[in-house]
Amino acid sequence: MESHTVRGGDSVMLHVDEVGTGRPVLFIHGYSQSRLAWRKQLHSDLRNDMRLVAVDNRGHGRSEKPHDAYGTSRLWAEDVRSVLTALDLNDVVLVGWSYAGLIVLDYIERYGTDNVSAINLVGAVSAIGTDAATAVLDPGYIDLVSGFVSEDAEESVDTMRNFVRRCVHEDLPAEDFYYILGYNVVVPPYVRNGLRDRTVTHDTELSELDVPVLLTHGEEDAVVNLEATRTHAELIEDVETSFYPNTGHSPFWEKPVRFNSELREFILDT
Repeated sequence: MESHTVRGGDSVMLHVDEVGTGRPVLFIHGYSQSRLAWRKQLHSDLRNDMRLVAVDNRGHGRSEKPHDAYGTSRLWAEDVRSVLTALDLNDVVLVGWSYAGLIVLDYIERYGTDNVSAINLVGAVSAIGTDAATAVLDPGYIDLVSGFVSEDAEESVDTMRNFVRRCVHEDLPAEDFYYILGYNVVVPPYVRNGLRDRTVTHDTELSELDVPVLLTHGEEDAVVNLEATRTHAELIEDVETSFYPNTGHSPFWEKPVRFNSELREFILDT
């Protein structure tokens, strides 16, 4: 595994890991998560013929955590652009999980698809800050919002425990649970608040996509409802859908063999 530090939008320093050689794939994680969420991809046989790259989003993991630096699409687009440029990732496949649906589309809105060969959106959202965007979120997840931004340590950690449980359908082994909880709790509440404090809708970008798109979604997702992916599928011209039974918000973690196989097949077909 090779690690890099990349200067993103407004000079925020981003931590990036990469492994493997071949077709470049950039994995972008979701709300309050980490590049470590992609462990079962970066340590799989995908690395035998693909260059797998995972970034800690601004405010997450080992990346810099500034205040008031999360509310504009420009910054997120520049972060992605900076990683692609610094690591010389050409004709990249973008894989965006959950909140990263916004990040991927922030990038597409600003820079287009000239350097993108395909996109995989996983349990992803494409809008935030509107009634329609909130309607595709599970009510149980919405109930956690006040705890996400709480400065009370006990309330914050308890909320993150509930969030980690909600990200999967079946109970995690204790080792996995605390591994995932660890990289969630290091995200400061002000970052989680900043992530939610924006209003964006990317329907236009979805409808104008001119590269193949794979939409992946767990049928028991308790964070983002299936309706989000069904709506995306109606907007995108060149699209495949893959729904995972008995799977929650994290199909790449819960069903890694199937996820990796489908990702490989999708990439090889593009």
